[in-house]
Amino acid sequence: MHHDLQINRLRTLVAVVELGGFRRAAESLHITQPAVSQQIRQLSGLIRSPVFASTGRNLRLSPRGEELLRYARRMVALNDEAVDRFIPQTGNVMLSVGVASQLGEVLPEFLRVLNRGMPQVQLSVRTGSSEELAAQLTGGQLDAALLLQSEPTGPGTDSVELGRMRLAWFGRPAHGEREAVPLALFPEPCTLRGRVRDALDAAGIAWRISYESEELIGLRSAAKAGLGMTCLVANGDELWGLAPSVRPGLPAPPEPLPVTLAVATGAVPEGFTDIAEKALRQALRSYPLVSPPDGTGPETPPVEAGPGAEAGPADGPGAGGEAGPADGPAHRPGAGPADGKADGAGQVLAGAAA
Repeated sequence: MHHDLQINRLRTLVAVVELGGFRRAAESLHITQPAVSQQIRQLSGLIRSPVFASTGRNLRLSPRGEELLRYARRMVALNDEAVDRFIPQTGNVMLSVGVASQLGEVLPEFLRVLNRGMPQVQLSVRTGSSEELAAQLTGGQLDAALLLQSEPTGPGTDSVELGRMRLAWFGRPAHGEREAVPLALFPEPCTLRGRVRDALDAAGIAWRISYESEELIGLRSAAKAGLGMTCLVANGDELWGLAPSVRPGLPAPPEPLPVTLAVATGAVPEGFTDIAEKALRQALRSYPLVSPPDGTGPETPPVEAGPGAEAGPADGPGAGGEAGPADGPAHRPGAGPADGKADGAGQVLAGAAA
């Protein structure tokens, strides 16, 4: 048989002890003093022992009452924490916001500016791939999202393009000049993955998938370990200490990707979109953004093309660590999209991507 230690009874017990009496507890809880007495008697019945050894001016808990009080404090605190998490206080608004993981460094400045402009908003923030976040936005799991992708957001959303993000090649995997370039990429679905394939195919450079990860940190680690070359935001060297790729004939990285603030229609309070856009534009100033074709966008001047576009001497084995496992077939330009997932120990498929 199950018994419930109702939260209101436990809250009454805590109030009686902390305020030093039944009358004060009743005033604090906005109930009558007989109601306080009744709830304490109910607790005594549940623990089959008096809660208080004495009442009145010499209020003193019994041994069983002291033990119950420890549980009561923890349970009341946990209850209040859950209520605060899921039921916003009057006048407050709870919003769920997603941020593409490659843009995660905007969060401190974004949160600071947004909190200053809309202190009544309580945020739940998650990071992940733009494709995943866009699906969650359309499905009602997110109220707003900062995306890095070329695909338009789905129905029921409004969006504003904040600029276009320059990209660059990173990582110096050890491989022969005539060997297929090992790539470290996000798995499908991924806008950037297709653009990387197209850029290398157009330049006549053979490639193979050597490492896959749904997590940004996985690709960064693979690039640093010399397992493969990857393509990320052009300031990846500054943000994460990645080495720019150097290889003869390496083409310019794919065209800049749109950075978009997308909002579920009718899901956010008035003024949120304007303040969020202002906060994100300010937070993105350290990123290599260029203006979208319509001329609107970042006020920061465009940066030079990523270092991966420059030709240089072939990499030796010491340029970026040991070579990753040759776990994927080489793809020759014109041979079709043979970019199947890697089979070897370098494969990681967990967490969130950008």
